[in-house]
Amino acid sequence: MQVIHIAGDNPFSPKAYSMRYWNREIHNNLPQPNFLLSKASPLSAVDAANYAALAAQNSLSTHLSSFCSSANLFCFPDLAANLENHDTDSNFVSYLDRNFTNYGTDRNSGVDSFKNYSEGDNLPIDSFSRYSRDSVGHKDEFSNYASDGNIVDQSFHSYAGGANAGAGEFNNYNQGVNDPNLRFTSYAQEANGRDHSFTSYTGQTNAGSETFTTYGKNGNGTPNDFSSYGEGSNAIDSNFNNYGENGKQDNDTFTSYGSNGNVPENNFNNYGAQASSGSETFTSYREQANVGDDSFQSYGKKSDSEKIDFANYGQSFHNGTDKFSSYGAGAKGEVVGFKIYALNTTFKDYKDQNATTFTQYTEAEMVSGSLVNKWVEPGKFFRESMLKEGKVMPMPDIKDKMPKRSFLPRAIVSKLPFSTSKLAEIKQTFLARDNSTMERIIKDALSECERAPSAGETKHCVASIEDMIDFASSVLGGNVVVRTTENLNGSKQEIMIGSVKGINGGRVTKSVSCHQSLYPYLLYYCHSVPRVRVYGADILDPDTKAKINHGVAICHLDTKAWSPTHGAFLALGSSPGQIEVCHWIFENDMAWTMAD
Repeated sequence: MQVIHIAGDNPFSPKAYSMRYWNREIHNNLPQPNFLLSKASPLSAVDAANYAALAAQNSLSTHLSSFCSSANLFCFPDLAANLENHDTDSNFVSYLDRNFTNYGTDRNSGVDSFKNYSEGDNLPIDSFSRYSRDSVGHKDEFSNYASDGNIVDQSFHSYAGGANAGAGEFNNYNQGVNDPNLRFTSYAQEANGRDHSFTSYTGQTNAGSETFTTYGKNGNGTPNDFSSYGEGSNAIDSNFNNYGENGKQDNDTFTSYGSNGNVPENNFNNYGAQASSGSETFTSYREQANVGDDSFQSYGKKSDSEKIDFANYGQSFHNGTDKFSSYGAGAKGEVVGFKIYALNTTFKDYKDQNATTFTQYTEAEMVSGSLVNKWVEPGKFFRESMLKEGKVMPMPDIKDKMPKRSFLPRAIVSKLPFSTSKLAEIKQTFLARDNSTMERIIKDALSECERAPSAGETKHCVASIEDMIDFASSVLGGNVVVRTTENLNGSKQEIMIGSVKGINGGRVTKSVSCHQSLYPYLLYYCHSVPRVRVYGADILDPDTKAKINHGVAICHLDTKAWSPTHGAFLALGSSPGQIEVCHWIFENDMAWTMAD
């Protein structure tokens, strides 16, 4: 079926239809909300009809590129293979969004360096297949790989496999990224007589998942140093499978894994198994982390004449769930030491010989107050008493970090599958490969939308303006208004509160909050929020007292059902049901209330 494109809107365009739908369903004379209508589908009437027909035939995938472009959707590009082969030393200053198949294979001596690979990009999609494989006496450096990206899909397949002599230095891998799906398959496998250092892997990362499959496996005389993995990361799912396995005469050090993390899920499967005649040192694992789940399955298993030392495991702020299943099991002739194991869960299969030292096993220390606040951005949560004229407070980063997308017309959405039972069809529509970032995004959105509502909650995921209007009016009636914070001014700065108005006279009321979910088309998770007060507040520059923004804030008065580890209680120092919690409505989020 050929898709015909006609520029411009007409009275039958999706946006025009949404405007008419608003006038028909909303029973007041208030102005239509431009910030909501701006999210209507940009498709022309003819394009909308054509794509609706394709959706009905389950054939949208055959026109996915044009559909994503013309409908303003979020779709990952397919990267063509890059067959570049660099035979001389190179210094790459900047590199972005391409597959790199082969770099530096069989290189003799010299120095190669990458300074910036996909730095600061939104939606970077990269694959790096091979770097310095089988090189001899060669030095290679990677200064910065894909830092500060958003919705990151990165794979690094092989670094310095089979390399002899020389040195490798990898300084930053995906530092400060948001919602990553990272895969690092092999670092220095079967290398010989070569120094390796890995300085930072995904520090300050938010959400998403990361895997590191093997580091220094089958190495010979290769000192390996890994300084920091996942430090300061938030809600990350992290898997590290093999470090220094079957190494000979290696001296391996791992300085920090998952320190200062917030609600991490860490799995470390194998460190130094069957290594011989060297040393293994692990300095710190999830120190000062906040709750989460951790598993460390094997350290120094069946090693031979290996010096093994583990300094600190899990000195946390708030206990999580920990399992440490094997330490030095089946090892021969080594010195084994474990200084601090700090959590109150399991420690199984610990090598019990005279050479073994265990200095301290201690309950984790519970810390509250300002130290815990480091996990919660200043100003993200506040008390209702702060909404008073003249108060100065920090405003968090309220910028929308989601990719820019538009709603789809209801005529198309109604024909697209949207349930976990239809996952295969959804993946086919958006060409999502197995175990890809897009598959994870789709699964996460479906899971959240299909989750059972909490006590007192009414929830619904909406993918069109008409669906959002229907849900809000079903909860609040037809005389409703929708609000959002006016702009980004004051974000990440100190602000002063100006004139404050309580919505619905400042009475305890009910509202419908709508928050974006990550999905190929614009999708909102909307839910009714009982027992709240909603405020509109002028936001002033604290120095000039000039108005720079108008914010919408919502105060939740009933927090009994919230988790004790909710960021609001970490920031404000209380517990569920003891205090009200307020927050701003961020960019592109919305609060619906009954009209005054």
